[in-house]
Amino acid sequence: MTRFRKRRKTVVVSFAEHEADILANLLRNLVELLYDGLPPRSAESSDPLAALLESDGPTSPPEDVVLQRLLPDAYKTDDMASSEFRRFTERGLREGKVTDAKRVLSALEESGADEIALEPDEQLSWLRALNDLRLAIGTRLDIKDEDDYTTWEKLPDEDPRRLTYDLYDWLGYLQSALLHNMR
Repeated sequence: MTRFRKRRKTVVVSFAEHEADILANLLRNLVELLYDGLPPRSAESSDPLAALLESDGPTSPPEDVVLQRLLPDAYKTDDMASSEFRRFTERGLREGKVTDAKRVLSALEESGADEIALEPDEQLSWLRALNDLRLAIGTRLDIKDEDDYTTWEKLPDEDPRRLTYDLYDWLGYLQSALLHNMR
């Protein structure tokens, strides 16, 4: 059973071994999804300004609905502005999401089912990675709003979507428990 507790500014989390394995597998899938279709960076520049202005990112939204949710258009009513914004920001956004997911994955792999002490900057990485996982699963389940809760809770155990919904619900618990202990 997952447990969170606060120790000064640190949040300590512990997982049952199977929970840590499940979370690690979800994170690996997220990293793979975020890397999929991302062209490699152009040659690294020694000029820091050139690196900041690098504009080799995609200009159209991803085809996968989960990536569309994780990497939304900046301007819903202006395709050209949205395209330009995406060109300059999508790569960095993907890389940030991958960095957060890998940070959580690394902590899980290093600790196994032992306690993991999360310092304040790590807590935010965990929160963002959990949020991305929950958005991804919620999108795959086509959950649109909170009113869907009663529909999903009534799913019979035999329904193949039940397990996926239970993961979605568990990730919500993890987010909530982490936030509660971050205060």
